[in-house]
Amino acid sequence: MEEKRLIIVGTAHVSKKSVEEVKEVIEKERPDAVAVELCPRRYHALVHGQREDISIVDVIKSGNVFMLIFQLILAYFQRKVGEETGVKPGGEMLVAIEKAREVGADVILIDRDIGITFKRFWQKLSFFEKVKLIVHLIRSSFSGEDIEVDEMLEEDVLDMLVKEFRKISPNAAKVLIDERDIYMAANLLNALSRYNKIVAVVGAGHRRGIENALLKLKDNPVDLRELEEVKSGRNYLKIFMGAFTAIIIATFVLIAMSLNTEVLVRAFLCWFLINGILSAIGAAIARGHPLSIITAFLCAWMTSLNPMIAAGWVSGLVEAWIQKPTVEDFSKLVEANSFKEMLRNRFFRVLLVAALTNIGSMIGTIYGGWYILSTFGVDVAKVVGERAMEIIGG
Repeated sequence: MEEKRLIIVGTAHVSKKSVEEVKEVIEKERPDAVAVELCPRRYHALVHGQREDISIVDVIKSGNVFMLIFQLILAYFQRKVGEETGVKPGGEMLVAIEKAREVGADVILIDRDIGITFKRFWQKLSFFEKVKLIVHLIRSSFSGEDIEVDEMLEEDVLDMLVKEFRKISPNAAKVLIDERDIYMAANLLNALSRYNKIVAVVGAGHRRGIENALLKLKDNPVDLRELEEVKSGRNYLKIFMGAFTAIIIATFVLIAMSLNTEVLVRAFLCWFLINGILSAIGAAIARGHPLSIITAFLCAWMTSLNPMIAAGWVSGLVEAWIQKPTVEDFSKLVEANSFKEMLRNRFFRVLLVAALTNIGSMIGTIYGGWYILSTFGVDVAKVVGERAMEIIGG
């Protein structure tokens, strides 16, 4: 029986040196199969240039605006590095696939679906961590600083970013690196039951993790379905905002019970203006259409009291109705060469309007609630007692 062999090649995703190394190893080893750090979705995008049609309306309604912005900025960052090094991101994967065909080897896709990875990653982040990560990516992408390619031979672009962010949210970083190491190692072990010699081409940042996972998985197999599951989980920010909003609603109810119409009108006016102005500012910063800004201003007071809908959804849908972004807009956004170009893109404009309106609305809810409670706060026990006496007396 022929001995099983697995050769793991760690690469930088935008390095000419890595491309050449992949060619040399596959030509030398002539394996039965070549495993690549791709999922079917990324494989088709890389090999055939096929991209999924994304509906801006569906993105807004699903609440995945920030996640898509994160993915777009990350893709821009990786492409920028590729332009500086003269290598298309994923170039070493393309070469691995081409060389596999030349030597008659099968191609194995061992990575987890990128959509599942991003969803699991995003769920691990708090709202503030999401904002901080996006800001970090924007600074890294558009700072104009020189990029050391030699450093990328130790870690790929994504892993370099995640390593820095691991200090802020280790659980989230674990999804992007550690879980995928285990997932790819498990797929490689399964492949070794069918092939005698495999060359695996993965990002250098994953090589050591995969090697360690291979040793552990031999005695402790893992159920890949557990790593593919996307749980709803608890959103503590939503829980907090929901509880906080309930207190605000209770305050309005108690003011109404006190039968003081003037105070009720003043409290509502403050709530309306604070929420509306801050939400409108968010939409304006995103360079939203005047109608989207007005919509944000008018609807924020109501959406802040309704956990089922967000102000950004409404202003974003209005912006989408006005801008009418197309599939071509999304394609151009993916290929944008500067942040200014992204800002001029209709698809990105809608995303930004929805995202910044939501941020403004959240700030407005917290500040507006604090202002109303501190200014118009009602003695709950006193009001309830008075109303109870009125009912008993009546």
